[in-house]
Amino acid sequence: MTAEEFNNCVDLYADNLYRFILKNIKDEEKARDVVQDTYEKLWLKVSEVESTNAKSYMFTTAYRTMIDRIRRDKKQGEMTEASLYSLSTSRQYSDLKEILNEALNKLPEIQRSVILLRDYEGYNYAEIGEITGLNESQVKVYIFRARGFLKNYIGAMENVI
Repeated sequence: MTAEEFNNCVDLYADNLYRFILKNIKDEEKARDVVQDTYEKLWLKVSEVESTNAKSYMFTTAYRTMIDRIRRDKKQGEMTEASLYSLSTSRQYSDLKEILNEALNKLPEIQRSVILLRDYEGYNYAEIGEITGLNESQVKVYIFRARGFLKNYIGAMENVI
């Protein structure tokens, strides 16, 4: 891959990569760091990675970097401030997107990742398997379970109203 192809990859995939990571870890600074680390790792291996495989390489690297960061943060622990929204007792309908995000947040980490890769980013089962290190059958099972949970969660009237 040439420097021009690398720059093209940054232009083409940076937003998708950032959105995927942000949906998983829900912290803008950490998501930016993961994306930056991903592009740094790609730059270090620029001579080894073909430009046709760059997107898959970046999503795989970003996913693994994100997992490493989550594990490291769990060991260290985090101090978070309670937001005013989370302290609110009002359960009025505000936005379907918020309800969907809330439902996604309730999914286990691996199910959320495969659902985001499949439904938000448009990867096929084999590509998701490569990115997450799962086999295609496991990917299908996790997607099935995640969609079932989302259907039940969003279908419950008390979650929408």
